Amino acid sequence: MHKIGSKIDEIRIDGDLARFRNDLEVYASLGLRAVEVPVHGLDVIKNGLLDGRRLREVQHILRDFDFMYSVHSPNPLNLMDPWESTLHFSVFEASLRFSEAIGARILVYHAGRFIPEEAFPIPRAHELSQEETSKLMEREREFLAELALRHPEVTICIENARPYRYHSPYCYGERIDLLKEHVDTINLPNVKINLDIGHLYMAACYYQFDPVHAVTAIRDLIAHTHVHDNFGGTIYSHEKIQTHQIPFGRGDAHMPVGWGGIPLGEILSVYCPPYSGMLMMELRSRYFHETGESLENLHSVLDAIQRSSPLKEVCQYSKV
Repeated sequence: MHKIGSKIDEIRIDGDLARFRNDLEVYASLGLRAVEVPVHGLDVIKNGLLDGRRLREVQHILRDFDFMYSVHSPNPLNLMDPWESTLHFSVFEASLRFSEAIGARILVYHAGRFIPEEAFPIPRAHELSQEETSKLMEREREFLAELALRHPEVTICIENARPYRYHSPYCYGERIDLLKEHVDTINLPNVKINLDIGHLYMAACYYQFDPVHAVTAIRDLIAHTHVHDNFGGTIYSHEKIQTHQIPFGRGDAHMPVGWGGIPLGEILSVYCPPYSGMLMMELRSRYFHETGESLENLHSVLDAIQRSSPLKEVCQYSKV
């Protein structure tokens, strides 16, 4: 049986542990088996260090539940950061220690960005050469190897990235072949890939590659999976309000499974089975009350794969 779970939305809980408990209770009532905990939504890391009292409060809550856990590191965490590399390294290590403390064996890390999203508004006079980006990737590999060796019980899963109009390529994670090369070069058993299927589909539409073929090349490296839906449309980095993007089918929508255009069955069937990792739904907070529907649709896709029969498409959302 697949270990299906859902990520806790860090913006929805925003440091509120009562809301955190409530979300866990809802997920338990839905029969989910796994939960991804956003360390940055719990205020448990402050200035690069674990807050021991806050950690104990979180552990106290988690003791009341029987989930399998993964952890999502802070979104801005970037081992390529040129200004505060020591601080980013400390935040990464604190995220690993938090993972160990709650019994999570997976830590998700967004692939390092040559040009972080926070710097996009700055004029592009700082564009990097191929030599500069190669040096940044080499530095990140050294950092990741050191962290992975220090914490062998946690698998660091590097997440593939979505593209942005005008600013791409800003991250090696947009290209599955570069991500694969990166992980292969590190060559450690606890540095793998978190396949974000929504990001994959957006990159495939933007760069015009076959997402199924891309996943085939990395299936043996996938240790974790983020599942959500979108229509593949790329946006500019400043376009953040989903209300404005949904009518045009654009953006990293993080919609429930079956609401967008991703050929989820075709992608999952490449590595599921024998994949034994978690399938973590990663829905935006606006879709919290549709988590159950997303779960049902994901089960339908997995059942079709299990039967090895022609996949019955999960109908896209419509309301008359």
